Amino acid sequence: MVQIMNHFPMWTELEKYRNEYVSLNLNESINYEKFSMISIVFNSTKIEGCSLDENDTRILIENNITAKGKPLTDHLMVKDHFDAFLFIKNQASNKRKFSVDFLKEVAALTMKNTGGIVKTISGEFDSSKGDLRLAQVYVDRKYFPDLKKVPILLKNLCEKINRKIDSVKGIEVLKLAADLHYNLVNIHPWSDGNGRVSRLMMNYIQLYHNEPLIKIFTEDRAEYISALNRTEEENNLKIFREFIGTQQVKFFKAEIEKFKNKDKNFTLLF
Repeated sequence: MVQIMNHFPMWTELEKYRNEYVSLNLNESINYEKFSMISIVFNSTKIEGCSLDENDTRILIENNITAKGKPLTDHLMVKDHFDAFLFIKNQASNKRKFSVDFLKEVAALTMKNTGGIVKTISGEFDSSKGDLRLAQVYVDRKYFPDLKKVPILLKNLCEKINRKIDSVKGIEVLKLAADLHYNLVNIHPWSDGNGRVSRLMMNYIQLYHNEPLIKIFTEDRAEYISALNRTEEENNLKIFREFIGTQQVKFFKAEIEKFKNKDKNFTLLF
């Protein structure tokens, strides 16, 4: 279980482990970034109920081999998510700024093979094309903004992010990434894929600044949803920022430990 720590100690710990992680130059290792992206895709799709485990996900992405007995839709979800990740990685290298069209492109890639045409009393839209929803959405215990407000809310969000994205540095990058995720998922612009797109665009900000990618661990799904809900209930972005910070500390610690143990107790076997 993830526990939200007191504000200042958590950010101090995060900065400490970030610096140690960066000093290891892990991205220079062969395929490190690719395997990190695959792990993030696994966790992100698992949060949405995908049945593939991490090994299934890796084999599918690397070798295009499906997992026996598991739904085709889950395989397509994983493939689309990884393709969308590659797309935002490329866009980040070009320092592309946020826009509604950019978000729709990412949503279209994320839902390319699992979305489709949705008919509502307000009209017809295609989630596989990144179309914004034309229906009211209720999830768990809340309604998301009225469909007529979605375009202007997205436009305002993009403008706010663009005003900040070039000026943030260090830990402030992660805070901006968390803010983007929280606001985008709560606008809920699409009929499906909102969580996946929000997590992708959170990592877009990390990629834009060449910062370590953020992984939300699937075993912490309940705490993740709770942090989103509490942030809204208390109208306090610090709650979600600190949750993302604790996830990053967890990721850094795990990667540093793996690196330190790479030669531990290794012996040749014959």
